[in-house]
Amino acid sequence: MSDNNLLSPNSAPHSDVEDIKRRSDYLRGTLRESLEDRITGSISEDDNRLMKFHGSYMQDDRDLRNERSKQKLEPAYQFMVRVRAPGGVVTPQQWLMMDRIAQKYANDSIRLTTRQSFQLHGVIKWNMKSVIQEVHQELLSTLAACGDVNRNVMCNPNPYQSEIHEQVYEWAEKLSRHLEPRTRAYHEIWLDEEKVADSRDGEEQEPIYGPVYLPRKFKIGIAVPPANEVDVFSQDLGLIAIHENGKLIGFNVAVGGGMGMTHGDPKTYPQVARVVGFVKPERVVDVAEKTVTIQRDYGDRAVRKHARFKYTIDDRGIEWFKEELHKRLGWELEPARPYHFEHNGDRYGWAKGSNGKWHFTLFIQNGRVKDQGDYRLMTGLREIAKAHTGDFRLTPNQNLIIGNVTSQKKKKIEQLLDEYKLTDGAAYTALRRNSMACVAFPTCGLAMAESERYLPTLLDKIDTILDEAGLREEEIVVRMTGCPNGCARPALAEMSFIGKAPGKYNMYLGGGFTGERLNKLYRENIGESEILGELKPILNRYAKERDEGEHFGDFCIRAGYVKEVHNGLDFHA
Repeated sequence: MSDNNLLSPNSAPHSDVEDIKRRSDYLRGTLRESLEDRITGSISEDDNRLMKFHGSYMQDDRDLRNERSKQKLEPAYQFMVRVRAPGGVVTPQQWLMMDRIAQKYANDSIRLTTRQSFQLHGVIKWNMKSVIQEVHQELLSTLAACGDVNRNVMCNPNPYQSEIHEQVYEWAEKLSRHLEPRTRAYHEIWLDEEKVADSRDGEEQEPIYGPVYLPRKFKIGIAVPPANEVDVFSQDLGLIAIHENGKLIGFNVAVGGGMGMTHGDPKTYPQVARVVGFVKPERVVDVAEKTVTIQRDYGDRAVRKHARFKYTIDDRGIEWFKEELHKRLGWELEPARPYHFEHNGDRYGWAKGSNGKWHFTLFIQNGRVKDQGDYRLMTGLREIAKAHTGDFRLTPNQNLIIGNVTSQKKKKIEQLLDEYKLTDGAAYTALRRNSMACVAFPTCGLAMAESERYLPTLLDKIDTILDEAGLREEEIVVRMTGCPNGCARPALAEMSFIGKAPGKYNMYLGGGFTGERLNKLYRENIGESEILGELKPILNRYAKERDEGEHFGDFCIRAGYVKEVHNGLDFHA
């Protein structure tokens, strides 16, 4: 393996994060000492960088900053803990564990993420070790849920074709395991494993990542046509399952997707992955590993804003990537196979799988599982988990599938859904059912504007416009984020809002309904009244002038509101 500390396409010095990783002794740093420091609820900035690899970010409650400052108190430091679940599949026992620690250590809620993971918010430093140990006891992990490594591997949650889901999920698990960091730091710091040898002596290695890991995070997702819930073109490595007669034949390979950008910096942009070939299932782990090592060796380690895999490919060209991949594999990908996507949203309610078992897809607004007044979502799901003998599947759209319900158990699950009024989500409008938002305020330090807390209010007002236009049941993909990092994949939405400042958003239009096309900036730095004022004539015109079956994003392009964008290099043009 090349010394990836020396390789960079940029002649500038390496970023400080690279030095932190290099000095960390394979992600150990001084984390153990920081966690034991009783003087402060925070940890050092260097250790916070390393903490991400262990599945957590240090945050503070921004709602309380001014008041605590007046009282001469340090910020209300707390930690977000992210729990990986490859393909988003967990057992009822694992769900109950997440519920238990959310009540015991966090803010009495669970967040289902856009990468089919769990997030807990509000965990204080003194409880971090207990949280991670309880997660580990139920055979889940927070390792590599964040950081400059491969993140949670996404997988189509498909409740219909059970045999295909089972096969694809198996490969998601294999990819996740194969690409996990090998360092024992996680086990030493959180699980009290004794350190056997000093890794600086070379006895511990990271065979895939090396001593400084990747230049930035890396994301993998597997889609099963005709559904594209995982937004496969947003992934660094997207795999499109090709199946015939209930059997997985292989995967089309797409590379170089990514959503993040920086306001005001045209050198940064979202990008859609490009299909480069086809691989049989038994070779997909090899393709994934070699793709990761290409990014390890050629990704930009000087400028973190330019360090994602999409820039590595765009700087050199897709043909360069294919040649480098084939050289490392020792064999070549086959030509891509035909495929077709029809949607990237969830289908709600009951569905019978091909294995004869039932699956119920439950709408969860912005992925937040909590009890709110009479809507006792968290309690209801707790009671369902106690009775359930199948699985739970976190969807890429922040919803939840109660999966593999036997015919005998279906009546009991239905009774609990009704008792806790959990099916009321079916009454939400089509716009709301196709919406997503990131967390943003008060905990995310990157947020420039509200997202999760504000989107429902904005949707109420957009729904009024849709009602007046006769579009209440028209499915339109809408997403909101508090900053341009893109956690809710806003650049692929037909309509999206990216936070610019408190109460102000950039408004984008024209993304593809199936997630294959980027949207484009329509209006910059506007507030609610301007958003509604801009949308009303567009939606009214859409209602009157659309072609049969024409989606909103397609209409925005045909009507000339924005240009069509299939390549991130044209996003700012």
